[in-house]
Amino acid sequence: MYVNVRAIIEKAVNGESQLYLQIRDKPGQPKVWELPGGQLEEYESMIDGLIREIKEESGLKLTQIEGEKDYLKVRTDTGVVEIIQPFAVYQTTEGPIDSMGVYFRCTAEGVALKSGDQAKDGRWITISELSKLVENNLESFSWVDIAGIRLYLESKYKNESKRGI
Repeated sequence: MYVNVRAIIEKAVNGESQLYLQIRDKPGQPKVWELPGGQLEEYESMIDGLIREIKEESGLKLTQIEGEKDYLKVRTDTGVVEIIQPFAVYQTTEGPIDSMGVYFRCTAEGVALKSGDQAKDGRWITISELSKLVENNLESFSWVDIAGIRLYLESKYKNESKRGI
């Protein structure tokens, strides 16, 4: 089973939320929209892996990771365990790849690469544009990330309706 970390990178421009998406550019795989992130190396910290993957794929530098303030590392005679409260956790239960992963809401700075490690054409997309893409063109997204994106959109709209937006 693969263990992955994924970033939901957000920013606000003129009061409008945007999300960073990129095209998956891996030989033999469909060119679809995805969230940046990837596989953890053996015993790699989730935070370290997330920072590394985002830098490799997008060139962006993470400035904030939601839940990082509540991060806890516990060391015993047996080993070390890290605990953090992410946005969401996924597990594939069918499909071509057996994996589980963790989605983190983040902010970042810097200029995105035109092409990174197995990723290209990264760009910022407004939440309204993303909602339309998801509604009208589901197959243009990574089969794993569409679940995280849909959960993100649902939570975003719930929070906005609670605030009367």
